[in-house]
Amino acid sequence: MSGTLRALGSRSEKDTWRNWAGTVAARPVREARPASVEELAETVRSAAREGLRVKTVGSGHSFTSIAATDGVLVRPDLLTGIRRIDRRAMTVTVESGTPLKRLNVALAREGLSLTNMGDIMEQTVAGATSTGTHGTGRDSASIAAQIRELELVTADGRVLTCSVKENPEIFAAARIGLGALGVVSALTFAVEPVFLLTAREEPMTFDRVTADFEALHAENEHFEFYWFPHTGNCNTKRNNRSAGPAAPPGRVSAFVEDELLSNGLFQVVNSLGRAVPATVPAIARVASRALSARTYTDIPYKVFTSPRRVRFVEMEYALPREAAVGALRELKAMVDRSPLRVSFPVEVRTAPADDIALSTASGRDTAYIAVHMYKGTPYRSYFTAAERIMTAHGGRPHWGKLHTRDAAYFAEVYPRFGEFTALRDRLDPDRVFGNDYLRRVLGA
Repeated sequence: MSGTLRALGSRSEKDTWRNWAGTVAARPVREARPASVEELAETVRSAAREGLRVKTVGSGHSFTSIAATDGVLVRPDLLTGIRRIDRRAMTVTVESGTPLKRLNVALAREGLSLTNMGDIMEQTVAGATSTGTHGTGRDSASIAAQIRELELVTADGRVLTCSVKENPEIFAAARIGLGALGVVSALTFAVEPVFLLTAREEPMTFDRVTADFEALHAENEHFEFYWFPHTGNCNTKRNNRSAGPAAPPGRVSAFVEDELLSNGLFQVVNSLGRAVPATVPAIARVASRALSARTYTDIPYKVFTSPRRVRFVEMEYALPREAAVGALRELKAMVDRSPLRVSFPVEVRTAPADDIALSTASGRDTAYIAVHMYKGTPYRSYFTAAERIMTAHGGRPHWGKLHTRDAAYFAEVYPRFGEFTALRDRLDPDRVFGNDYLRRVLGA
């Protein structure tokens, strides 16, 4: 019997699935691990016949319940690997369950690279694109914006190929489909010859970063910064293409910066701050000065991404880029006058406008402001206050990160929201791919 159709043992059927951050738990009726698109399509058809919902879960890096189900939970860990590389078209077609980490390594071996990516690479390619994962870029947009074709299993078990030439109306929406239009089984990305990036990391004051934000954005291909609450200090990162030679961080430097300070020591100070909140401002002042300036040059995924071993919860809002500095200053003023104790830095990134219906950068140049709290620390008061500021500026929350917005709000901030929901009604009228989260954000 196929791996898809064989039910797991009774113990596995009752197992509880939890996401990476521990913010979501679900108990599906059963799990399925299809090993081919044909098996995936039969999984969907059989669940629909039984009246069960279907959701696919990748690495569980979404903080929301976007992948939770009490029906059939599809695990795509057998749908992995590169199907083909087309060097003439400069594309790679990859199975949907492939982790970004494996894709990046495989592409590098072939002398190829994605143009841009987020700052972690643990997610599957379908999970990352379906929720709108992005990095930072002046001209280069999210991972989903690099999709040139996708394969989609619909609610009736059909397998559709979607691109600008084939099923273009589905392609326009399904690149960031939230799992609401079907199950993505394969993705074709644009790639380019592997290149080098020089990263320049440098401490900078909050006042200088905010005053020079537009210039820093304009002068660099990729610019981002972190502000440490309870301080006037930031750490900035500028990534630009380089002719080389490669000069990666030394082994000792990489260990001190990326493991000891950014993970090991950061874990310790966050644990202390959770146990004794009064210590947080003093810790923040020390921590914001611990990271020193450094410059290094390497291939893209080794520059864009970093290990993230300290668990946290996160909310991120996409704002019109011209509103970002004002919103960030409001956020700082709110933290400064409140009793809140925030041990995690606030992250600010950018993206150019794109043409994907439910992309957070759809139709507008965008800046992202992300707030975090250490796992196990009360976060609702902070996130509620931050969300109030972001929504006053027409912010769009990241689909995979915590927020309280609903379909009525999204209909106001996404001009093409109705286009997406109408397509959903056509492709999945019985809500085979529905769950409570999608009901809230997309409507019934």
